[in-house]
Amino acid sequence: MKILIVEDDPEMGRLVDRGLVAEGYETRVVDNGVDALIAVANEDFALAAIDVMLPQMSGFEICRRIRESGSSMPLLLLTARDAVEDRVFGLDSGADDYLTKPFAFAELSARIRALLRRDATAAGTISVGELRLDSLALAVTAGGRSISMSPKEFSLLRLLASQADSTVSRRRILEEVWGSAENIDPNIVDQYVSYLRRKLDPDAAQVRITTMRGAGYQLEVIR
Repeated sequence: MKILIVEDDPEMGRLVDRGLVAEGYETRVVDNGVDALIAVANEDFALAAIDVMLPQMSGFEICRRIRESGSSMPLLLLTARDAVEDRVFGLDSGADDYLTKPFAFAELSARIRALLRRDATAAGTISVGELRLDSLALAVTAGGRSISMSPKEFSLLRLLASQADSTVSRRRILEEVWGSAENIDPNIVDQYVSYLRRKLDPDAAQVRITTMRGAGYQLEVIR
């Protein structure tokens, strides 16, 4: 299993590389965005760990371009910037998770394992009401009409759809969609639920997202 490491700090790059190799991964280390995009275009990676603060092209931009290329490879951003706005911007750029420096290697390794597990089980189609989610194509239709979704919106909707008519807690959403319930403002869940509600027409999809006060959210089938 091959992992791309995008890090311009030589010492940090060596530490991450050495640790992942010791755990049995094959790695490729690059120190800039252009080389990262070339590597993604020409090699098969299971995951990319990307520093945000890079010369010429930020980690946010790298994520955006990888997603524009059609790749659904898990992307993990590594950064010293821990403001909520930065995390939201990174996730909106297409990242699947966000780890703040300094971090223990054990946590990095755990995040990577979680993302790889999630990616391995993401294949398949989920149908709820008139809503259809194609996990391979990251495509959503409601009543036959295509709905544009960001990767994070899709992941949240897929989780709710897989548990249709059951309540999913905010903590579980943070853990499964954002990779952790720690150091992430739980209000981000409410924000993304709001995005989904604006995109989903209950009449066409025959489902609606219901707030279960104090408990979480439920994708309810309209019968």
